[in-house]
Amino acid sequence: MERRRLIEHLRRHGCRLDREGTRHSLYVNPVSGGKDSVPRHSEIDNRLARKICSHLGVPQIG
Repeated sequence: MERRRLIEHLRRHGCRLDREGTRHSLYVNPVSGGKDSVPRHSEIDNRLARKICSHLGVPQIG
């Protein structure tokens, strides 16, 4: 899955960028309080994308 597509999905469901690291971006969901990092690879494995959605408390991306 493209990183851009995952980021758009997270933003649509209320997640926001908390801070940038050297290799990851940290996203937080203010509603659920969940936090998780999104790697800066152009392609992200589908299993990892589902895990990130789960940690942030947003619906799974298709």
